[in-house]
Amino acid sequence: MNIQEAKETIEKALRAYFARDEIGFPLVPLRQQRPILLIGPPGIGKTAIMEQIAEECGVGLVAYTMTHHTRQSAMGLPEICTRGIEGKMVHTTEYTMSEIIASIYDCMEQTGKKRGILFLDEINCVSETLAPVMLQLLQDKKFGNQHIPDDWLIVAAGNPPEYNKSVREFDVATLDRVRKIEVLPELSVWLSYAEKNQIHSAVTTYLMAHSDHFYSVSHEADEKRFVTARGWEDLSAVLKSYEILHFPVDEALIGQYLQEEKTAEEFSSYYRIYEKYGQDYGVEEILAGALSGKIMAEKQKMDAMWDDSPIDVSTEVNFIWSIANKLRGTYQSDKYKDVIIPMVIIRRFECALAPTKQKVVDQFRANPAYPAKAMYRVSGYQFYNTSEFDLAELVIIS
Repeated sequence: MNIQEAKETIEKALRAYFARDEIGFPLVPLRQQRPILLIGPPGIGKTAIMEQIAEECGVGLVAYTMTHHTRQSAMGLPEICTRGIEGKMVHTTEYTMSEIIASIYDCMEQTGKKRGILFLDEINCVSETLAPVMLQLLQDKKFGNQHIPDDWLIVAAGNPPEYNKSVREFDVATLDRVRKIEVLPELSVWLSYAEKNQIHSAVTTYLMAHSDHFYSVSHEADEKRFVTARGWEDLSAVLKSYEILHFPVDEALIGQYLQEEKTAEEFSSYYRIYEKYGQDYGVEEILAGALSGKIMAEKQKMDAMWDDSPIDVSTEVNFIWSIANKLRGTYQSDKYKDVIIPMVIIRRFECALAPTKQKVVDQFRANPAYPAKAMYRVSGYQFYNTSEFDLAELVIIS
């Protein structure tokens, strides 16, 4: 299932486990309240949905990344105690309270929330000494002789073996005591999340056109190459901050978040074009369906102060033709979104030229050899269009 479906499944489990009958007993007995085990690729959003569930359901959240912990932090430290057994005083070993369980009580005290989620990430990547402790937690919901408080749902998460060579497989006895959920990356779900969380529109529009670049992880002999949902979200945050601070964004920066060379290179090229036209042509407003009259008016008053020196539009032309090359032959529906920005650019040119378009066409009809620099004066810009068609007519004809 995708991450949104996993979130909904966990929310239902949480509500079912916490529900009580008319006498006050749990509808699902404590012994049958299985922990949930999420298995999915890294960076897919497992931690994020835990935070969302806790906030939406009004419960506490204690989260641990288990690869950062030892057996001692999970079980507590041993201490020697004296106790009477069959009339004799003997020394026994007991354990201090687990750091993890203590954190649950701290959360309850600080937030006043008696119900919550204990989220243990990377549970199948723990050290050899900690692995038996984690198995005991999943099987019996306790560390040593210390139980997890009632009304706290245990959710554990791990990566499939193909993404992490240090993964430990769970045995049947453990899997028979948990609710295992396998999660896969899905772009459409992430884009919904992106819209709600104001992910940079350069990221979302790029992924709409290049869905195969959303998520990939590959292991080669000497290097790991990967692009994850977490990487896109973190890149979005740094793009926004760099734009505010007027720092340059280059491929090296992008490659620190998208650690797959081809994807980083292509997004870097896309971002340069997006950055260039984002303000000039109101790309964000157009994509959001909110292009204001003010922007239209400003763009129709584009700088008419020009000289006779030629202008270089080769970058724009090459970009538009690169899109056209993809669409040769049968028009593929999955490529529709590739043409969003080029069509926006063409439409903006068309709007700018509209007041003088007919004069240019008439002059071209009268004299197809009319000098280009002279035609600039007719159009009012350093570019012009002699075609008798416009986009609206092309749409009607098609």
